[in-house]
Amino acid sequence: MQRLLTGLQPSGALHIGNYLGALKPFVGMYEEYESILMVADYHALTTLKDPVQLRQNILDVVRDYVAVGVDPKKALIFQQSEVQAHTELTWIFNTLITMSFLELAHAYKDKEARGIERTVGLFDYPVLMAADILLYDTDVVPVGQDQKQHVEYAREIAGKFNTAYGETFKMPKEQIRKDEASVPGTDGKKMSKSYGNTIPLFGTYEEIQKAVMGIITDSSGESPSNVYNIHRLLKSESELAPVYKANKGNYKASKEALIADIEAVVGPMREKRASITDADVKAILKDGGGKARARAEKKMLDVRKKIGVKI
Repeated sequence: MQRLLTGLQPSGALHIGNYLGALKPFVGMYEEYESILMVADYHALTTLKDPVQLRQNILDVVRDYVAVGVDPKKALIFQQSEVQAHTELTWIFNTLITMSFLELAHAYKDKEARGIERTVGLFDYPVLMAADILLYDTDVVPVGQDQKQHVEYAREIAGKFNTAYGETFKMPKEQIRKDEASVPGTDGKKMSKSYGNTIPLFGTYEEIQKAVMGIITDSSGESPSNVYNIHRLLKSESELAPVYKANKGNYKASKEALIADIEAVVGPMREKRASITDADVKAILKDGGGKARARAEKKMLDVRKKIGVKI
């Protein structure tokens, strides 16, 4: 059985883009692999500087995973910061790669263009992600099209280490669901917390309603494309065709249909999420953290011997 690794940053409340683009596909396939889910809290530090909020987000993201259908007995769920090998391996990789190599990162250029402060952590983000992936001999990494380069970086870095010190790391492969890789937001751009164009995954009915009703519509078309492009990720085109035909020109009705279909998906998950306590989450993370540390330490013993620091 191949090993799969994925993760989400606990940088804020999840939105339906996270669900449709990452969580839903994961729930549908994770039992086919030896699956590892990482709560990427160190990655979140590049954008979130509120410790109280971060602690709550860490609990919430695990609660979200379980609420959408992930069984913690069938997948290893752990907190990145509880496995110190991630940052240790990042430093080792940093000694092998160049500044010019990291300057090519699309995600860094995008954040720089949007005026986000260029911290060293933001610049070094792909290296920490490479360590996350390579530390567990990962075979498959599910990502959106916009994160494909991160897996390519992991392969490049693995190759550099293997060339310098001998065969050590596997070459991971990205797995991209082209139909759901990029979920549009309320303004038509990719749905993202940083763009402020999200529909909350576990928001109240009223919060979801407000977000959907705020979707920007194009009055020149027969149907509101921004509404439809989200809707088609919930239902097939054949199911939606009569709805949009009947509501041609009635954008309010199209949005109300989208709200109803989102609520049909989210409602049962919201109820399950409410039943998951902080104690439940901490027990999951304690168990997963112990298993992840054991796997990571085994790998790092080999790495330390090969680079010469293990005497």
